[in-house]
Amino acid sequence: MKITKGATKALLTMGLAASLAACDSPPQDSNNKEEKQSMQQTATDPYLWLEEVQGEKALKWVGEQNKSSLKRLEGDKRFQAQMDRSLEIYNAKDKIAYGSISGGSVHNTWRDATYVRGLWRKTSLESYNNGTENWETVLDFDALAKAEDENWVYKGRTCLHGTNRCLISLSRGGSDAVVVREFDTKSKTFISDGFITPESKQNVAWVDDNTVLVATDFGEGTMNESGYARQVRLWKRGTDLLSAEKVYDSPMTDVFAFPLASHREDGTYVGVIQGPTFFTRAYHLMDGDKLVKLDLSLDADMTGFFGDQIILTMRKDWSTGGKIAKAGTLVSIKVADAMAGKSADSLTTIYAPENGVSIGGTSIGKNRILINLLDNVKGKLIALNNTDSGWQEQAIDLPENGTVAINSNDDWSDDAFINFESFLQPDTVYHMDNAGTVKAVKSLPARFDASKFTSEQKFATSKDGTKIPYFIVKAKDTELNGKNPTLQYGYGGFEIALTPSYMTGLNLQWLEAGGVYVLANIRGGGEYGPKWHQAVLKENRQGAFDDFIAVSEDLINSGLTSPKHLAVRGGSNGGLLMGAMMTQRPDLYNAIICAVPLLDMMRYHKLLAGASWVGEYGNPDIAAERDYIMKYSPYQNLDAGKDYPEVFFYTSTKDDRVHPGHARKMAAKMLGMGKPVLYYENTEGGHAAASNLKQRAYTNALQMTYLMQKLMDE
Repeated sequence: MKITKGATKALLTMGLAASLAACDSPPQDSNNKEEKQSMQQTATDPYLWLEEVQGEKALKWVGEQNKSSLKRLEGDKRFQAQMDRSLEIYNAKDKIAYGSISGGSVHNTWRDATYVRGLWRKTSLESYNNGTENWETVLDFDALAKAEDENWVYKGRTCLHGTNRCLISLSRGGSDAVVVREFDTKSKTFISDGFITPESKQNVAWVDDNTVLVATDFGEGTMNESGYARQVRLWKRGTDLLSAEKVYDSPMTDVFAFPLASHREDGTYVGVIQGPTFFTRAYHLMDGDKLVKLDLSLDADMTGFFGDQIILTMRKDWSTGGKIAKAGTLVSIKVADAMAGKSADSLTTIYAPENGVSIGGTSIGKNRILINLLDNVKGKLIALNNTDSGWQEQAIDLPENGTVAINSNDDWSDDAFINFESFLQPDTVYHMDNAGTVKAVKSLPARFDASKFTSEQKFATSKDGTKIPYFIVKAKDTELNGKNPTLQYGYGGFEIALTPSYMTGLNLQWLEAGGVYVLANIRGGGEYGPKWHQAVLKENRQGAFDDFIAVSEDLINSGLTSPKHLAVRGGSNGGLLMGAMMTQRPDLYNAIICAVPLLDMMRYHKLLAGASWVGEYGNPDIAAERDYIMKYSPYQNLDAGKDYPEVFFYTSTKDDRVHPGHARKMAAKMLGMGKPVLYYENTEGGHAAASNLKQRAYTNALQMTYLMQKLMDE
């Protein structure tokens, strides 16, 4: 496992280790006053039956809603054209084959109309860079699914450098729960007597070619309140999984325990990453047969190892031994000092961003560290080169006013692939060699005539005076007449930054139809580093909603659009944002797309992986925290006496991260009040609500048809 900046955050938010948490009500004999109050709220919920994911009554309701919504949307004469256009974009043969570098080879997972589930293939670095790309198939996931009569969705792999062994994660239908199976890349076959785990939300990491660390469901009591594995075990080849040696057992109240492994030419380290909360980390390393907790701040994200040093990004200030590591900085500490409880002896700040600049991501190569920076939400890249005189900063020459991403960085060499894109400039992949020279090796052909459009960054003023950046993409001849159909997108959570990306999929289709696209960089994200996120945690959550409202009002006050022509869209945490927009400012919008959302914030922590997010939202079982959550929880704040814009909810039955009950119950409650609702639930697809390109195109076509009906039909 290569650890990159925010890797454990990504594991949680993207669900690679999420697990099903108990969603039962508190015990009936509870003596806890706050639990009893929570139980009383639950008892008054007439739609609780919709939380039974596979319940006969619930699925019948889903079927009825799907039939009604699809009749209207698929029946629109524009639907098929939008579906065809979406498929054309996703199945284009001239897409970039994005690659990851490993052992001198470039690996790619390719999906198109033929390979719906994907094709894992590889080629040499030289052929990839010169465009000959003599691809060799490693594993055909469509053929595998057909041969095994399983709806397999590929969820990633963990390979051991210098060997031909990989651990492949396969999901049924796109859920976060996976089966892990050992694969031989030389014979291109699964190892029948190799490392194989039952279906679960889990993580594995190689220790050596005959040993792995695994965190999974080992049976009763081994999954915590958040639905993540409590235990990490050392599993030897040829032995039974359940008899594997337990190396770590975390408290039931912890959020997770993941295996950690770093294999580099300059050293190998294995251990455990413990998450007391979603945003805190404790790191443990194996020292012989002992697990040693490192002397590190709980508010530090480990980027990885570099020789005898640990590289960390600080989320909050850390004072130790007379030294201070500032929030948002990159620091190093010698491994030996951290293990000995003397981190202050070697604590060194190796990069401190300037005001308005934040670290968006880091990746460690053989001799250098690459840092992806966000400068007022626009990407830059620098390298820190390890020299005899210390770390030397090197600016990397890339285009400006877009997004820079480190696609792949080989920690056994200094080869890297860097991606640049903007709203109107297609993706370009650059190869960065050992000398730090960058060369464009792949470019996405233009999908539309960008000369007709313009993009610009503006700032709105939130309720508390904070300047909130946002981007507008529109036709150059757009008039400020208040009539422009406008789609505003936002997320605002978990320190995830939204940055400019090339217009494709739904966003491109919206632009082509004559719409205006707006990306709102509200607080809660990581656009300006940890403090931008921390400013709206828990009791301050309303600040994120106020930011989004401020952008909407700015769009209207500028004359670009009006409530009649303004739609908003968001999913997951962004779905919660959409619920708040509907209940707090229904006057601002004519259409709302609310995808795979969190909406019942009184019960979110009891559904699936919800308990892991109390660090973001607070705990409804604590009276003081319940009070501030109740003020904005969309499900509880629906008012039969209010007029609401029609909302399009969509979710997935297979979403085992954010419970589909949120969308189901909200839609049912609104329908019970006589409010306008469209509802669609995909029967597979996981948290993405689509497990392949065809499903994604279909969902896009539904949304496009809805938006045109609401904003473009007079």
